[in-house]
Amino acid sequence: MTELWKALPGWVRNIVVPIAAIIIAWWVLSALVGIFFGLLGMIIKLLVVVALGAVVVILVKKASKS
Repeated sequence: MTELWKALPGWVRNIVVPIAAIIIAWWVLSALVGIFFGLLGMIIKLLVVVALGAVVVILVKKASKS
């Protein structure tokens, strides 16, 4: 690996490799953020559905008492 690194021209080592590393890091970070917010959105939707179900149950119980 060291021979490969030393065989690269200086401009590739100093310019191209850091830019490629930044782009790859950006892709990984955006994927992780997307996964996080996707899961967060799913959890919020699930909580809304559970809350609506609870409201329906409460209203049906009230309606059946009267």
